[in-house]
Amino acid sequence: MVFKRLPSAPVALALALAASPAFSASDAELDELRAQVRALRDSYEARLAELESRLARQTAPAPAAAAAAAPVADGPRGFNPEVSLTLQGQYRRMKDIDERHISGFVGPAEHDDHDHDHGGERGFSLDHTELVLAANIDSHYRGLVNFGIADGEVEVEEAWFQTTGLGHGLTLRGGRFLSSIGYLNAQHAHAWDFADAPLMYTALFGEHGNYGNDGLQLKWVLPTDLFAEVGVEIGRGAKFPGTDRDVNGIGSSAIFAHLGGDVGTSHSWRAGLSYLNARAADRHAHFEDVGDEEVTGEFTGRSRLWIADAVWKWAPDGNSGVRALTLQAEFFQRREDGDLSCEGEAGSACAVAVDSDYRTRQRGWYAQAVYKFHPQWRVGLRHDRLDPGTRDYGDNNANIAREDHTPKRNSVMVDWSPSEFSRLRLQLARDQSMAGETDNQLWLQYVMSLGAHGAHSF
Repeated sequence: MVFKRLPSAPVALALALAASPAFSASDAELDELRAQVRALRDSYEARLAELESRLARQTAPAPAAAAAAAPVADGPRGFNPEVSLTLQGQYRRMKDIDERHISGFVGPAEHDDHDHDHGGERGFSLDHTELVLAANIDSHYRGLVNFGIADGEVEVEEAWFQTTGLGHGLTLRGGRFLSSIGYLNAQHAHAWDFADAPLMYTALFGEHGNYGNDGLQLKWVLPTDLFAEVGVEIGRGAKFPGTDRDVNGIGSSAIFAHLGGDVGTSHSWRAGLSYLNARAADRHAHFEDVGDEEVTGEFTGRSRLWIADAVWKWAPDGNSGVRALTLQAEFFQRREDGDLSCEGEAGSACAVAVDSDYRTRQRGWYAQAVYKFHPQWRVGLRHDRLDPGTRDYGDNNANIAREDHTPKRNSVMVDWSPSEFSRLRLQLARDQSMAGETDNQLWLQYVMSLGAHGAHSF
């Protein structure tokens, strides 16, 4: 801060008197007066300098802020990120079923033994643990990395940068991120209202229930009174339903649009439409042939997915901390077209490899309601239903079995959250997603968050 130094009132008065024609004095008196003026001036200069120094110390930026504002060339910068750790664990009681799957839906071949496909482990287990580091990079960008830790393995679930200053409602994100298609997809497991993902998400994207991508995402929030957001994504497309094709081009693309708003002071809503186009090359999967023998298939082609989602929230006067009701539903339709090879061991229907056309048209949905009846207590009900639809395997129609079953599941849960950082959940489910099996399941789950944790999206 710069001050304009003006003579103090006594100094100005003395100078005026000395210069006035009406004032006469001897040389000695003038010298004495000049000495007094100099003393007063020096005193005021010293006091003003001290005041400026004190003010500068009080308004100086903190060391971390000063380091962030300094150019990179001035020296090394500090690293002070937001750090959060989410702990999840569970006890699960369910049937001992080999090779769990969702009847009529081909999933990713993530495990060779299939013992824990679609369902997880029985008994006590340590579920997904997440370590998140996030910080502003500079005045233009923000960065985040999310590590998923499970059974001694560490996976980079997300690692992205995002612009903060494009303006006009535009945001660009690059790196690895969860896609914004649908409603639940962009949420991590600890933010779900139930202990597991809906059958719809498991059928579409595998056991983890999310679709992630390495690429770019551009969002635009329109300048309207009603919340309106549109976005596009392009990426590698390495995750199911696509595959890593190791090419220079784009493996998947997506577009989405979301609308939302308030109805009075107690109601709010959001609805959306999304489209995902992914390409697969030699996508490995397991089937059963007409003789109940396991065979393998390789799919090469295109997978196209449409999702419609809707959420309605109610809270008295907008205060969701005491009571709240959330109604949520999503519907999907998926089409896959391409070629399928069928191979099996001697004695199977695919002992001689057969390549043929592949065409499927499938759909499904889920709907759920979660009611907070106390600041710390919630109850929820969810219904899942899938339709295997039409499955045309071409020349392999005579080799690969097709189960005539409609997968469905009903779940009920109650959870207790003594604070925003901890939650205990009891969940019961009647799972009929496999033909000929009814699995009555029980979950006991904990979700604990440590450190900085931002608010979840709508």
